[in-house]
Amino acid sequence: MSSSETGQVTGTPDKDYNIIWFVEACLSNVLRLETYIADAERAGDGELADFFRRAQEASRKGADEGKQLLTRRLNG
Repeated sequence: MSSSETGQVTGTPDKDYNIIWFVEACLSNVLRLETYIADAERAGDGELADFFRRAQEASRKGADEGKQLLTRRLNG
């Protein structure tokens, strides 16, 4: 792990960048899981589709929480 702040390179402090990255990763996962759900449904595997729906909801929740946290920090 790096022990130096890289915000001078990105223009965004690492801790803020990390929240932004996390939100983007969660949202990307929500979209990817849509494909996985469709694949499972097409294969007739309801159990797997439900599993992916739960994972999708967890990713959506993570994105929402991250957006709220980021909003508070940038507006606070």
